[in-house]
Parts: sequence; C-alpha cells; structure tokens
Amino acid sequence: MMPLRRFTIHQPKTITEATEMLAHNGEKGRLYAGGTELLLAMKHGLLRYEHLVDIKTVPNFTKIELKDGHLSIGALTTHREIEKSELVRERIPVLAEMERQVANVRVRATGTIGGNLGFAEPHSDPANLLLCLGATARVQSSKGERTVPMDELIVDAYETCLATDAVLTSIEIPVPARSQRAAYLKFQIHERPTLGLAVVLNLDESGRNITKARAVVGCISLKPCRSEKAEALLVGPREKVEKQLPEAAQLLADIADPSDDLEGSAEYKRHLVGVFLRRAFAKALSTPPRS
Repeated sequence: MMPLRRFTIHQPKTITEATEMLAHNGEKGRLYAGGTELLLAMKHGLLRYEHLVDIKTVPNFTKIELKDGHLSIGALTTHREIEKSELVRERIPVLAEMERQVANVRVRATGTIGGNLGFAEPHSDPANLLLCLGATARVQSSKGERTVPMDELIVDAYETCLATDAVLTSIEIPVPARSQRAAYLKFQIHERPTLGLAVVLNLDESGRNITKARAVVGCISLKPCRSEKAEALLVGPREKVEKQLPEAAQLLADIADPSDDLEGSAEYKRHLVGVFLRRAFAKALSTPPRS
C-alpha cells in the first residue's frame, strides 16, 4: 500500500462556492462527500488529488422530502439515513430495502448517495435500482442547474457525465403508483456485489397482466444496463411472461456483455442474470400494493 499523499481540504459554505473551488483546481481537485470510496482509492495510489472540496459543510444537503410526486433526497444523505427514513419506507420501500443491503453498517453510516453515484463504482447497488425507478439527478455547476437522467449520469466505470466543477445536489425519484411493483436482488460472495438486478412492473386492475416493465442489470458490466427488447418480453399476461423470462434474461446479459474476472466467468454471470431475473420477477409480483 502506497502512503497517502498530502492534500488540502477546502470547506465551502455554499454550493456556488464549491463549484468555484472545483473550477479553480480543475483536474487537481475532486469533490469529497462521505469519502468511503475516494479516500480508499487515494490511499492505494489509484487516484491522486491535491485538493478535496468537502461539501459536508454545506447545509440542507441531507433532506428527504416529497415534492410534486417525487421523493427528493439530498446528495449528502447517507445510505443509513435512507434505509431508516420513514418517508422512504412508506413511499418507496424497495429503496429502503436495497440500502439495507449496501456494504456494511459502517459504510452505510458514512457513505452518501451522492458520493456513491459520483464515484460510479461499477460493483455498486444504488445506481441499478435508481435507473430502474426512473430517477434523475439535480446538478449545479458554473453554468447553472440542470437535471440529468440516471442513464446519462454514469457513462463508464468510475466515470460520469459531470463537468469538473459540477456538484450533484439531489436525487429525484418518481413515487411509484399503486399499480407498480418493484424488486431488487443482488448476489455477492466477495466484498462487492457480483450482480444486481432490479425490476419495476406496472399491473392492470386484475393484477394478472403486466402493462409496462423496466429491468436493469448491473455489477456484471461497466455500468447499469437496460434492454428495451428484454422489457418488451416482460409485458403481457403473467403466464406468458413467465415463459419468456429466459429469452429476456439472455437479452439483458447480451447488452451487459459480462467478461471473465475474479467475480466469475462471463458464462457464470449470464447464468446468474437468468436466475435472478426469475426471482426478482416473482418477488415483485408478490409484493403487496403500497398503502
């Protein structure tokens, strides 16, 4: 392990001040939130920055509130706070359940949702489910504020679409309708997940027909992946869809394009997609409607 090089921590009082610090330091600077991933990478010499902009000093970044049919979660909200939030449990219980599975209690108590997404670690859970839920990110930079869809935010392993002076301020998640059912499952035998799979299904009044579906697979690829062709196979009468699950899983695995690594062979990961799509599909359909 290489010794951690000296760096300077800057503590802005506002988001505008944080973006100015980031713009001034350019490639030599990096945003610092929970630091669970960033500091570890710097300690191992994988990343080197001379300046860290610590936005934990900026107030009102840990709010969880309901806004216009969306659940708004401040970027500095920890995984533990999301896991324990009554509002999250009531409105989007699958999100609280997913957060309960992130790493361990120490990481969940320190790591933040904004830091997790900004680091874009491919073996991570939140981005998989948030993409499936249709979430967006609110971002502020020197050019102003904008909204970034989750499928545009993460572009590659450890890479986002954000400019060097951009700060992710909040995550906006549409509150699922009563007709929607969601599930998130993961498979993990080492420190990080080998596979994460999320599904969101819209049901008709009878509960026997699926009118719309989203499915996301992650952790076996450089970023979370969707397949419109796979999702089309998840629409229709339940009995018909169940027969089409293997084909849908194959399409999801194809777009994820897994490779051989320490987590397992590509063939093994493709097999896992089939197993966990079937399990997630059954779990989503067995979930009672939100009260």
